Amino acid sequence: MAAQLSLDGLSVRRGEVWWVDFDVVDDGEMRRMRPAVVVTADALNMARRTVVVVPLATGPQPRPPIVVATPSAGERRVAVCDQARAVDKSRLTRAAGTLSSADLRAVEEGLRRILEL
Repeated sequence: MAAQLSLDGLSVRRGEVWWVDFDVVDDGEMRRMRPAVVVTADALNMARRTVVVVPLATGPQPRPPIVVATPSAGERRVAVCDQARAVDKSRLTRAAGTLSSADLRAVEEGLRRILEL
């Protein structure tokens, strides 16, 4: 699919991995600059200033549904599904690739299970 610019000029698509500035967080939340996968629908990504992301981490053992393996994002990368959050697009610093379809489905299933959808 061709890239489309949203109203704020930033093209962000579901399944993309972006480096996100998480520096302003509360206790118990993942901190610092880290990659995260965009899980918001593309129509919302175009229309809104915020996107919903699931932070990625390196090292923890996958423990679905909370921590889901995402090998297409890098060796030992996992999605931490219980840390999903909305962030302003200004916090997205650079694109870092796209999850495979299988990895995106695993993240979606993790979100469904932890949110009981």
